[in-house]
Amino acid sequence: MTDPIADYLTRLRNAITANHRIVEIPASNVKKEMTKVLMDKGFIRNFKFEDDGVQGKIRIALKYNSQTKQSAIVHLERVSKPGLRKYAQADALPRVLNGLGIAILSTSKGVISNKEAKEYNVGGEVLCYVY
Repeated sequence: MTDPIADYLTRLRNAITANHRIVEIPASNVKKEMTKVLMDKGFIRNFKFEDDGVQGKIRIALKYNSQTKQSAIVHLERVSKPGLRKYAQADALPRVLNGLGIAILSTSKGVISNKEAKEYNVGGEVLCYVY
């Protein structure tokens, strides 16, 4: 696997399309931090880190609307790829869906959302867009 973040997003996207409640993803430190950001911003219901074997797993409980059965995550888009990295400076952070979505960035302060990066006045690599 050459791009583990794209694999993470694809597994989430596929689970949402199939209306699964829980998805298991192989763990890494970046994926764990991305999952924490998604939880803080209300895109997923809950998560759990399981350390079994060498790598471990992340179990994510997806969030759906009780009446319409629509997922809280409508769109996941990988921005910075291994072949072409995308960076944003602190004064030019991306706005996703006119402020309704989030961009997840890898910064010197850790993996954070674009709104937190604006508070800290830091830029970094734009990993993905979520709305």
